[in-house]
Amino acid sequence: MDIRQEKNEVRAQCKRWRSRLSPEDKAGLDARIARRVSELWAFREADALFCYVSGAHEVDTRALLAQAWAAGKTVAAPRCVDGTHEMQFLRIEREEDLEPGSFGVLEPKAHCPPVQQTAQSLCIVPGLGFDNSGARLGFGKGYYDRFVASFPGTLVGLCYEGCIRARIPTGRYDQKIPVIITEKRVIRA
Repeated sequence: MDIRQEKNEVRAQCKRWRSRLSPEDKAGLDARIARRVSELWAFREADALFCYVSGAHEVDTRALLAQAWAAGKTVAAPRCVDGTHEMQFLRIEREEDLEPGSFGVLEPKAHCPPVQQTAQSLCIVPGLGFDNSGARLGFGKGYYDRFVASFPGTLVGLCYEGCIRARIPTGRYDQKIPVIITEKRVIRA
């Protein structure tokens, strides 16, 4: 089977699973995942949090953003660079620094400054699905694969347990994520 077809089938399965969550169930799972992230040494000790701003069906990151702001951490969110498949993380200090951007996702406003990546930075990576080896299935545009390939800090993927698969098909450019957090466990790949 063609890897693209295989990935699309797994994407469809994960999207269906997520769409079946009631708002109450989703909120409960999101809270458990956020608690597990906040208990990580890498989160507590991070100088900067590089984090996606969640959409309706993704693991909610707003509690993590609020905790990082309250702890005085630098918080950066991704903004897609027009005409490329790359993104830049820009500093946000409150939700008002966000606006709808590429693909309808909330992004930092263009005037927000870029944030320097360090070995003490933590990047929260979204995924439709993961496997126990750290293989990640995104939406297929490659933005995060390009970004995480050179990220010097700690990478943590967020995923619902129902979207952890025995095997995620991977290609040569797909990047693995060493830590995945679900509502039930921390997977160290």
